[in-house]
Amino acid sequence: MKLGELLRGVPTLEIGASPDLEVIALAYDSRRVERGTLFFAIRGEKSDGHQFVGSALDRGAIAVVSEREPPPEFAARWIRVEKIRRALSSAAREFLGHPDSKLLTVGITGTNGKTTTAFLLESILHAAGIPTGLFGTIEYRWGGKARTAINTTPESLDLLTYFAQLVESGGEAAVLEASSHALAQERLWGFPFRAAVFTNLTRDHLDFHHDFESYFAAKRRLFEGLGAPPPELAVINADDPWSVKLMDMPNPRRITYGMNASAQVRPLRFEQGLNGLQATISAPETTLEIKSPLAGRANLANILAAIATSIGLGLPPDRISEGITSLTSVPGRFDRVDAGQPFLVVVDYAHTDDALRNVLKTARELTRERLIVLFGCGGDRDRTKRPLMGEAAGELADLVVLTSDNPRSEDPVTIMNDALVGLQRTGRPYIPEVDRESAIRKALGEARDGDVVVLAGKGHETYQILKDQTVPFDDREVARKVLHDLGYDGEKDRKD
Repeated sequence: MKLGELLRGVPTLEIGASPDLEVIALAYDSRRVERGTLFFAIRGEKSDGHQFVGSALDRGAIAVVSEREPPPEFAARWIRVEKIRRALSSAAREFLGHPDSKLLTVGITGTNGKTTTAFLLESILHAAGIPTGLFGTIEYRWGGKARTAINTTPESLDLLTYFAQLVESGGEAAVLEASSHALAQERLWGFPFRAAVFTNLTRDHLDFHHDFESYFAAKRRLFEGLGAPPPELAVINADDPWSVKLMDMPNPRRITYGMNASAQVRPLRFEQGLNGLQATISAPETTLEIKSPLAGRANLANILAAIATSIGLGLPPDRISEGITSLTSVPGRFDRVDAGQPFLVVVDYAHTDDALRNVLKTARELTRERLIVLFGCGGDRDRTKRPLMGEAAGELADLVVLTSDNPRSEDPVTIMNDALVGLQRTGRPYIPEVDRESAIRKALGEARDGDVVVLAGKGHETYQILKDQTVPFDDREVARKVLHDLGYDGEKDRKD
């Protein structure tokens, strides 16, 4: 494709390169550049693409796209634009033949519940006979392919590439988690969403957004439409106080869900046990009987979100129920580890105070004896949530094991001390152990018949990020190893 054709529709301030140059690839990572590539220099949170312009050109890039003024030595191969991520998204869309316009796309935003809601929707769409791609925190999967997620929401070039392959394989829909970072950075510029889902808003990512208003403003952009018309359908959690700020959005249709009696999709009956939950759900013009292997009220909220979205998309109620039942688990989300032990062990991604409260409330409802929780806080992230997480753990658990999460560049003991401020306010007994594997061993060693042990914070992650290295670490695998060492060797069937 000619450069001039590729840049059609991209607001440019200055074009030094010839519009007749042939573009055979696009890249924002200089390591992916080959001869004939158009390179987009993006300043990210951790690195600046402008540092690699020389490398990209040496590798064969025909030109560089940037928001900055061209350096004199590169002026003949420089294209200056107003917004680099808007330019990348628009150029990628043109280069790949607008694959996003050929898919029914659902975007899910909110602090908690995005991943499980996305998995539920994917399962429902498959049950309805609609081949669907899934893109979120755990993985990206499309057209029989799967890749471990790097970011919750990929850069537009990557996402559009996946979409093109999804369409080529016969895919008809895409479900994706729209993170606040991605929305604020405009990684989803120009994507036409059929439906937008709001789960909730609680404390998280304030190191990036600085305050709740800015955090919510990023979430709201999904409903406003970023360089595309607003989504046709808005699905809103009526239980969340921030939802009122979405009710005035210009979306053609809106459907609410929640425990609130005013919600359009709400439970009439709800029962739960170790094997999951059952509920009767009232929805516009129908009532659904659902049974899910997922446990807890937080998952009921996720199921309500998926039902509301599916009803809004016109999917048959029987397919909705089937899709919910078919989803047996979500990696790292109230994920049970069973080696035949007489107590329940659960691994969960909860890494905010609200998420931790939710998972512990769910666990408490399943606990016959004591509730033990192990948690830590991430380094190089919002410090203000650390004492709140400690307080949540102490208020809801009987015993707390405080340890490391992903300390990154920070001293793990300093991070633990921040959380300890809130934990000590509760007066709850606790065990501090900086080494996470040793901490898991102590938590499981304390458990007795009828207890529930929650290993919180890392969920599906298979690594731990330390100051100078990233090491393999999976809470689920470590828990299995410890349980084996404790003498538990086989799985057992659990009954309510």
